[in-house]
Amino acid sequence: MAAEILRRMCEFASVGINTYELDCFGRDVMMELGATSSAYHFPGPVSPYPAYSCISVNDEVVHGIPSEDRVLKDGDIVSIDVSVFYDGFVGDNTRTIIVGKAGKKISDFVERTKQALMDGVSQAVAGNHIGDISSAVERIAVKWHYGVLRDYGGHGVGREMHEEPFIPNYGKPGSGPLLKPGMVIAIEPMFTLGREKVFVTDDGWTVKTVDGSFAAHWEHTVLITDGSPEILTLVKK
Repeated sequence: MAAEILRRMCEFASVGINTYELDCFGRDVMMELGATSSAYHFPGPVSPYPAYSCISVNDEVVHGIPSEDRVLKDGDIVSIDVSVFYDGFVGDNTRTIIVGKAGKKISDFVERTKQALMDGVSQAVAGNHIGDISSAVERIAVKWHYGVLRDYGGHGVGREMHEEPFIPNYGKPGSGPLLKPGMVIAIEPMFTLGREKVFVTDDGWTVKTVDGSFAAHWEHTVLITDGSPEILTLVKK
């Protein structure tokens, strides 16, 4: 359900629309499919989150609040984070897309962040540890000299959007909690093209890079099984 909503939002995003329109489109798809946003009115340090999805543009890393004033332009990179309740459980996923066209540096950056997600997923097997996922993600960032956020990462997901354990995007193989069959986790690399330092804006939600560099964010909800990991946030054919 979360994957289908995200797919439609990514297709809808285009040059000339604003992020508020994009969020409203996502809200309408949620209603159509019988899901509800788990982001809407989520408690925050300043105020509850006011939108149905998080839409972060360019130097916004995560938790960007949709706005009528934020009109998408050619070359923007947009991270769309969709998390919904459906039948008592949460599905959580994110993609970073390029609106219009961008140069090779940007397109490679987006694709490599996606690769870090898939490398992390490959380590999400019973008997491994959280650190095996984290180190697999970090290797991509180190190889290409991308910044890795230290205070943000993946998490357990189930009846609530954020559950234990926390899954950093850096770490040592074999460290952290043991992965067991039946666990469901959200793996979500967040990289920057520049320094890793970020700050939270006055709205209490939007996380931006200090140096103004672009950021990319990818996420899947993954089930730990007795065999290979199962990605739950894949669009069903």
